Amino acid sequence: MKKQAASILIFLFLAALFTGCSRGDVSHVQKTIGDSELFAPREIRSAMEVVIRQFRRTFCGCTLTELCYDEEYSAAASEEWAAQYDADEAILLISSFDVDASGGDGSLNPNSTYDGFIWVLTRSHGGGWTLQTWGY
Repeated sequence: MKKQAASILIFLFLAALFTGCSRGDVSHVQKTIGDSELFAPREIRSAMEVVIRQFRRTFCGCTLTELCYDEEYSAAASEEWAAQYDADEAILLISSFDVDASGGDGSLNPNSTYDGFIWVLTRSHGGGWTLQTWGY
């Protein structure tokens, strides 16, 4: 039993080593929360944390540099997004991030910066935010 557990641990270590994919770097992200009549600052920060967790998990080789909430931009499309996902509310966040030489997971341009990258989150009945989609 101990040999099997040790073999599994070695396999997992080697798999992580050879995938070469580090987690997305969110250590220095600048968060900007503009004035809002729709959401309290804590609600916006909560949505940002959902995005940050997703970025860390799936944007290997990338560094999130900026994440912001702009009420005018978000409000312009939030009703459509909420309706599309059958939710009460939607919030749009705008980000910028840098991609290293690996090109992230291969779908991004190596050694580049992505500005104006959008994240769409929804919620119903004042519950937690659900990340629905992201991109340009």
